[in-house]
Amino acid sequence: MDARRTPNSVSEPSALMLGRFGRAKLRLASLYASHPLALTALTAIVSTAFMLAVYHAAFTRSATTKLTQEDIDAAVEHTLTETVLPSPAVRAYETILPSVVRIESFVTDPKTKEETQFGVGTGVVIVNDGTILTNLHVVQGAERVQITFMDGHKTAGVFQGARPEHDLAVLRAKVIPDDLFAATMASTANLKPGDHVFAVGFPFGIGPSISAGVVSGLKREFKSPEGGHSLTNLIQFDAAANPGNSGGPLVTAGGEVVGIVTAILNPNEDQRTFVGIGFAVPIENAASAVGLAPF
Repeated sequence: MDARRTPNSVSEPSALMLGRFGRAKLRLASLYASHPLALTALTAIVSTAFMLAVYHAAFTRSATTKLTQEDIDAAVEHTLTETVLPSPAVRAYETILPSVVRIESFVTDPKTKEETQFGVGTGVVIVNDGTILTNLHVVQGAERVQITFMDGHKTAGVFQGARPEHDLAVLRAKVIPDDLFAATMASTANLKPGDHVFAVGFPFGIGPSISAGVVSGLKREFKSPEGGHSLTNLIQFDAAANPGNSGGPLVTAGGEVVGIVTAILNPNEDQRTFVGIGFAVPIENAASAVGLAPF
């Protein structure tokens, strides 16, 4: 039989394929209407499998390409020039900060009978029960001591003891935060001139602040211009320290406490500002003030 075709005619095989395609399309639409989440998941699986196949093919092709020394040098140079490494001071600051406290001393003015602040200093928590080290000259003569933790919590400080030969005082916070962290202490046995150190505290009441420097010398001696005790076996450093830093921690790049900042040297006795020479009591002496073996 002669089958004559017109422009709109369709061969029998083509019609059959279209019929099957139409029925498949209808079944797919019905499946999606009944189980939209399942079909979406299936689509995601198929897409993921396709992407993995493409990645595998690309990786297989690249694995056959041999890297040259020039390629390696270029990659290293790119990494070194494009990657910004964090400052050591950032790690030191973030590590020690939860253990640093602000210490304010108050007395009553005999003339006005009003309470006035006569000193601001720094302290560091060395036991998580609220035991704090600071300088004796920060709290000596105070009628009331207030401690402010890094979370803003304020509480009274109770005087626990002193070691005048090291200008150290031990305080206990009456109330402590729930998440109080004690500082980690590090031996000064391996400390050498040139090692990086950081002073954290409240210079002139501003802070918390951090300053960076190096160990300038060891086993130094210092006598206060006011005629106080001569201090010995001190760490000399050049990280900026000013009134208000007293009692604060001197820390390593890892945020470990190696000393308690205690004094600054200024040839002009009328000035109490930093000229590049600061002193800290080694943590071994400081920890022994509270009967602790620091390590």
